[in-house]
Order: sequence, then C-alpha cells, then structure tokens
Amino acid sequence: MKNKTKVTLSTVTIAISTLLMLKANAEEYPVKQVSEGIYYHQGVQEDANRDNKGEIANTGFIIGEKCIAVVDTGGSYLEGKSLLAAIRDKSDLPICYVINTHAHPDHFLGNAAFKETEATFIGNDKMPAAIEARKSFYETRFSDILGSHFKGTEFIEPTQLVSVDNPITIDLGERELVLTSYPTSHTDNDLTVLDKKTKTLWTGDLLFVKRIPALDGSINGWLSTIEALKSMKLNTVIPGHGPAQHEEWQQAFDDEAHYFSTIREQIRAIIYDMGTINEATESVGLSEKGKWLLFDDYHKRNITAAFTELEWE
Repeated sequence: MKNKTKVTLSTVTIAISTLLMLKANAEEYPVKQVSEGIYYHQGVQEDANRDNKGEIANTGFIIGEKCIAVVDTGGSYLEGKSLLAAIRDKSDLPICYVINTHAHPDHFLGNAAFKETEATFIGNDKMPAAIEARKSFYETRFSDILGSHFKGTEFIEPTQLVSVDNPITIDLGERELVLTSYPTSHTDNDLTVLDKKTKTLWTGDLLFVKRIPALDGSINGWLSTIEALKSMKLNTVIPGHGPAQHEEWQQAFDDEAHYFSTIREQIRAIIYDMGTINEATESVGLSEKGKWLLFDDYHKRNITAAFTELEWE
C-alpha cells in the first residue's frame, strides 16, 4: 500500500511539475489565436541578439482534427522548444508537419526541437540548396550572436519539397492547407501556407509589417508576387515579421509594394543617367525613412541588391 501511495504521489508530482513548466513556457513565449485553431507568436521587431534570443520572426501552428502543422520554428533550438511547449499548452494532438517558409535562419533553425515528433518537414524545393550555401556562415554568425542560446541548434532541411509549378495540399483532419512556392522574390525559396477553412495566409517574409522588408532575391519578382497575393480572397494574413493583419491586410501589401516601387523607379532613373551604385545608396528612397523600423540597417542593402539586378535589365 505504501509503495502504491509513493507511486501515486510521484505521478501527481511529475504531472504538476509538467503543467507548471508548460504554463511558465507559455507565459515566456505567448501565442495569440488569430483564426479558429490558428496561433502565432509575434517575433520582436529587432535584429537577433542575446537579449531577444533570436526570437525575431513570427512562428506558429495550425490545429486540425487529426494533427497539427507548425509554420516556421524560429531562430534556434531553444526557440523551437518554446514553440513546442506553446503547442502542447493548446493541444496534445500529434504534430504531423513542420513547414518552413524559407531558408533564413530566424525561420527554420528551431527545426531540431521537432525531430522527435516524427513530423514531415516541408519547404520550397530550392530551400535545401539555399541552406547548404550559407550553412557555415549562419552557424558561425548566429552562434556568436546568440551564445549559449544557440546550443542544440541543428540545420534540418525539408524532405518534402514544393516546386513553383506544383502547389500541394495537406490535410490535418477537416482542415486542408495549400502550400505554394514562388519564383524568386524575397528569396529564391519562398513558400506560403493557406488555411482554406479560415482563409488565413501565412506569407513568411513575402510580407513585412512595420519592419523594413529585406531584399535577398529579386525586386521585380517580389513586386509581381505581391500582386499575385493581393488578388487572393483572404480574411487574415500572418506576415513573417510584424502583427497579423485582418481587414487591413491589403494595405500592408500596398505599403511594401510602395517601398519597392519607389526605390525601383529611382534606381532605374540613375541607371538611365549612367549613375553609380554609390549614388543610388546615398539618394534613393529617402522619403521612406520614417515609415519603417530598422530602415538604417537594411535600406542601403536593399538598394545595392536592387541596383545589381536592375542594371542588367
């Protein structure tokens, strides 16, 4: 009888400890429900550093009747574990898919936290090559930036790949998600996730809200993709950075398109007049300065990338 009592007390103690741990993690890594069964954690509008632990991108999950899909896992194994705890605070259904919207480290370096879930990892078919191309740099750079917060982080690539011409549909149980890859835009490996049930779109970094968009692909391609996304019938849009958008989602795309259209027009004028890239970085798009967070950190990089593309049109 005493042994049974000890076992019972031990079991209760473990259960209580687990619940307290989940509650603490949920408070430290809050998620917000934006549509039925759809939750996201909003990353801070900063560059990665030790204080914010690299938790700068939006992450989240979608709960179906049978299982759960994760959309982006964050910037480290540590963040991935926090996201996993947030999921378990909401549901104990199995995690069947981990979807990465692209290969920037703040979006996929939390993948290792989901290795034991037996989930299928999904991404754009160009994502594995993009990871391999920058793996060494990212590992060195982010281990230096994050220090001990980077411990346990692994580079886990998607195994189910989605090509530009072949969107796929996955079913979470009475909940179908459409995964679509795009021609080079923010990167050469962008992917969106559409929840058909609620008409909620996860854009990854094809949409930045309030924070200046970062160009690592094609300015022309990105503007074309924005137009394609704006033509969709949506209720909610979850960007890669910034707050979720509801009735104002088209305006968010318009703001981003205005930024890129402005700098494209001005760069083309400089190129036409045989101007230089240095002239462009010092003069283009300055009217946009007060509209975007982190403008001084990324604007000149955007001009350099856009100029390099546009001078060979």
